[in-house]
Amino acid sequence: MVKTILWDFDGVILDSMKIKGDGFRELFKEHGEEYVEAIKTYHYNNGGVSRFDKIYYFYNHILGQKLSEKKMLLLAEQFATLIEEKLYNRENLIDDTIQFIQKYYEKYNFHIVSGAEHQELNILCNYLDITKYFKSIDGSPTKKNILVKNVLKKYNYQKNEVILIGDALSDYNAAKENKIGFYGYNNPKLQKFPYYIESFKDFNI
Repeated sequence: MVKTILWDFDGVILDSMKIKGDGFRELFKEHGEEYVEAIKTYHYNNGGVSRFDKIYYFYNHILGQKLSEKKMLLLAEQFATLIEEKLYNRENLIDDTIQFIQKYYEKYNFHIVSGAEHQELNILCNYLDITKYFKSIDGSPTKKNILVKNVLKKYNYQKNEVILIGDALSDYNAAKENKIGFYGYNNPKLQKFPYYIESFKDFNI
């Protein structure tokens, strides 16, 4: 019996993948279209991976350059500035998900475990007036598998009563590593797994 649901944020609660994809395009445009397209492809194929890891990936694997932590943090700040205005738009909330959360937040223990930057994520959830539905909201740079592990330990949840809902392979991997259930959502590539949510309107655990 499921008692606790861990939620990914981008692509599950907020329709923000394109906003962030456009943000990476703008951030790295000086390097040329070929490199920009490569990071956008990586971004869309790796939802749930933090901006910090994506910036590292761009330099280490696409450009083949070393990146200092200081420069990485500076680029992450620039990225946050680029996407901030578009993120703070309630129209980007995924209505299908929000209605389910509003209906069942008193029945289940809800937590957010996200690749979005932690402080920015909490400020955004406050602005969108959804913080009240979750017992905790945690983000990067802590990796998702660790975020999940921390929630399970802090709240002493039984793993067979916990599921994670996400739209990316990284969400599946975080669930698998922590031995909890996984439900895919909003990504047809995840339909190959045993549990996939087409719509929360018809979703029964």
